[in-house]
Amino acid sequence: MDETSDEPPTSAILLDNCHFSQVVFNNVEKFYVPGGDITCYYTLTQNIIPRGKDWVGIFRVGWKTTREYYTFMWAPLPSDTRSDTSVQQQIHFKAYYLPKDDEYYQFCYVDQDGVVRGASVPFQFRAETEDDILVVTTQGEVEEIELQNKNLLKENEELKASCASLKKQNIDLQEELNKTQELKNSLESLRSNTEKLELELNSLTKENKHLKELDDCREAELHQLKEQIQNVTSDKERLEKRLKTALDHMDQLQSQVLNYEKEVENLSLMDHDKAKQLESLKEENCQLRMTVTQQKEQNKELEHCMEYLKVLKAKLSLCPTQQNHNLMKELEEQKHLFQILQAKKNEADEENQKLRHENERLRHLSEAGKVSSFSVVSQAQAPIPGPEVGGLLFGNPYCGEITWHSASIRKCPMCDEVFPEDIETSQYEAHVQSHLLECPLCSEAFEKSNKQVFDDHLFCHGLE
Repeated sequence: MDETSDEPPTSAILLDNCHFSQVVFNNVEKFYVPGGDITCYYTLTQNIIPRGKDWVGIFRVGWKTTREYYTFMWAPLPSDTRSDTSVQQQIHFKAYYLPKDDEYYQFCYVDQDGVVRGASVPFQFRAETEDDILVVTTQGEVEEIELQNKNLLKENEELKASCASLKKQNIDLQEELNKTQELKNSLESLRSNTEKLELELNSLTKENKHLKELDDCREAELHQLKEQIQNVTSDKERLEKRLKTALDHMDQLQSQVLNYEKEVENLSLMDHDKAKQLESLKEENCQLRMTVTQQKEQNKELEHCMEYLKVLKAKLSLCPTQQNHNLMKELEEQKHLFQILQAKKNEADEENQKLRHENERLRHLSEAGKVSSFSVVSQAQAPIPGPEVGGLLFGNPYCGEITWHSASIRKCPMCDEVFPEDIETSQYEAHVQSHLLECPLCSEAFEKSNKQVFDDHLFCHGLE
C-alpha cells in the first residue's frame, strides 16, 4: 500500500493514551474523488518536536492501534526544527495507493515511537452527488420539471406493462423450448436404449450358445463326479472303521493315564509326608546339636571343678589340721556341687539318648517308605537319596554307648577316612575305637585328643 518497502514504526498503544492536539490537519475535504492524487495539509504546533521516522497515515475510522493503517508517507522534517512557532507542512499521496471503497477514513500523524500526535476529521473517497449540492430554481422551472416527471412516470408505466407482456411471452416460449428439448432427449434416450438392447440380444445369443456347450461338458463332469463320490463313500466307510478302532484304543490309553495319574497323586502325597518327616528329622538334629553344645559347656565346667579340686587336694597336703578341716568342708561343698552337675549331665545324657533312638527309628521308617514308593512304578528311575545333610550319621560320641549306621558309606567320624564297602564291620569299629578312650566304670567314650577330660572323668569316679 505504501510507496516504500520500509515499514513505519507502530505500537499497540490504545487511543486513550494518544495526544491528538499536537498536530492539526487543515483544509480536509469531505469527499475526495477516486482515481486522483490528494494533498494533506497539517500544522506542527510548538508542543511537538518532529523526528526523522515520523509519518502520516490514512486510517479507516474505528481503528484501535497504529498497526491498522491503510497507507502512509514519511513526514518531511521542517527547515527549522528548533523553532518555537507553528510550522505548516504538506504531504502528497498518489492515487494508486489510496483506498478504492467508500468507507470513512482520516489522516493521522504518528511519531517514531508509534504514538498518534494528531488526527483529522473523517472523509470519503467518492464523487459528490446531487444530494450534496444545493440547487436554486424558479417556480416555472419547478412546474416544468413536475410535468416532465409525470410524462416520465406515464412512459414508465407503459414500459412496465410492455415488459410484463414480453416476460409472459418469454416464459411461454421457454416452456415450449423445454418441452421440445425434453422430447429430443427422450428420442435420444430411446435410440440409445434400442442400440443397447440390440447389443444385449447379440450377447445373450452368444452366451446361450456357449452355455449349451458348457452343459454338455457339465454332464460329462457330473458323471465323473458321481464315480468319485462312490469312491469317496467307500473310503469314508473304511476310515470310519479305522477311526472307531483308534477311539477304542484312545479310551484304553485314557484309562491307563487316569490310573497313572492316581499313582502319581499317591506318590506326591507320600513325598509330602516324607518331606514332613524330613523336616521333623532336621529339627531333632538341631536339638541334638544344641544338646551336644550344652554337654560341652558342662564338660568345661567339670574341668574347671576338677582343676579346682586338684588345687584343694594340693593345699590339703601342705596346710595344718585346722585349715585342713576348713578345706575338707569346702571340698565337701564342691563335691556336693559336682554331684548336682553330674546329675544334670546324666539327665541330659538320657534325653540325648532318647532323641537319638527316635531319630534312628524315623530314619529307618523314611528309608523303608522310599523303597516301597519306588516299587509302585517300575518304569520310573530316580536317584537313590543319600544320607540327610546335617544329621549325625555316626551318632553322638560323647554320650552313652556308640552305635554306627551306614547304608553304603564307611567313613570314620574322627579322621574322615573313607573305607571300601566290602570292609568287615569289626575292622571298621576297631579303627573308630582306636580314636576313643572308654571309661572302665561307666563305659562312656571320649576322644583321645580330649585326654584331660577323660582324666577328670576318672578323678570324679574316684571322689565318689
